Amino acid sequence: MSSKDLKYNQRGVSASKEDVYTAISKLDKGLFPNAFCKIFPDHFSNDPDWCSIVHADGAGTKSSLAYLYWKETGDTSVWKGIAQDSIVMNTDDLICAGATGPFLFSSIINRNKHLIPADVLTEIISGTAAFMNLMQQHGIAIHYMGGETADLGDVVKTITVDSTISCRLPRAHVIKNEIPAGDVIVGFASSGNATYENEYNSGIGSNGLTAARHDVLHHSYFLKYPETFDYNTSEALIYSGSKRVTDTFEDASLNVGKLLLSPTRTYLPLVHKILEKYASGIHGMIHCSGGGQKKILHYVDKLHIIKNNLFPLPPVFKLIQQESETPWQDMYQVFNMGHRLEVYTSKKNAAALIDLAASFEIEARIIGHCTPAHTKKLTIESEFGTFDY
Repeated sequence: MSSKDLKYNQRGVSASKEDVYTAISKLDKGLFPNAFCKIFPDHFSNDPDWCSIVHADGAGTKSSLAYLYWKETGDTSVWKGIAQDSIVMNTDDLICAGATGPFLFSSIINRNKHLIPADVLTEIISGTAAFMNLMQQHGIAIHYMGGETADLGDVVKTITVDSTISCRLPRAHVIKNEIPAGDVIVGFASSGNATYENEYNSGIGSNGLTAARHDVLHHSYFLKYPETFDYNTSEALIYSGSKRVTDTFEDASLNVGKLLLSPTRTYLPLVHKILEKYASGIHGMIHCSGGGQKKILHYVDKLHIIKNNLFPLPPVFKLIQQESETPWQDMYQVFNMGHRLEVYTSKKNAAALIDLAASFEIEARIIGHCTPAHTKKLTIESEFGTFDY
């Protein structure tokens, strides 16, 4: 166990989600066991040529950071980003299974009414609608089917923002993650300013935020906002960094709080176009969320994944590493470190995907390749060293 894994466990969370994988290990893996999402038969119409997916996720502990930032600055707009996080952590898993809609969306918001007033709920709900309207402009239908908003002050310290999304798709469209040796890996940057984003995106996504906020932010927040952390955690691990949310950081256009709160980038508009034109040449698609750059290891066997041409490190990850002194090998298995979407395809198809990404002003490149092996293995050759997993 590394020092970082130990710190994660002491904070009551897990980078690798080993307890979850153990709990679900004996469940039916669905129609396509290696797909990024669990694929079910089309139970509503019983059409043998179609299938269905129901997916649940949320903004996680990023909502605690949004609460702290809002209390410090009075800026309620950060809650719109939390709404986007909750949706995108669902949709961008679904696109990796080959689904691009139409989607049915239901929200689950649990709040402590003493601390979370109505105007925060309004920002979250209007942010949800705004994101759906934006996707509609790109030909992607997400239908808002309502949901549950509950006042659970005895259970929830501030607020949780979660959601469930479901869809149907032809079985022939499922991306099965049958990745052969010889494929290259096209990575799509998690940071920058895509054509459908209104400001710079730091690339942080919505995972690893328990570590990020406590390792980066100043210990003065320990006394000021006790509602934002678990009392069972050692004080030494609570807000143990040097930064306040309004501080600046080198080479970053956003303050520290906004760097960490940057809404999770969706690749929906891009993947919608990719699957329209190039679906037949795509063998695998991975959303590098929980588990970071190690995520691929859940979907391959007897394959050596070599990532040797990664993107330059975005400032937000440099900030987290400097404040936490986390070993670089651990950083790559917690955070996306510069790209959150990977497509496994032939070298012949890669150039077309990279050009399509450029039309959305999303940087893309061949970041690695796959070779045969006796067992599954990942090697990351980075500017900070070579790491094997």
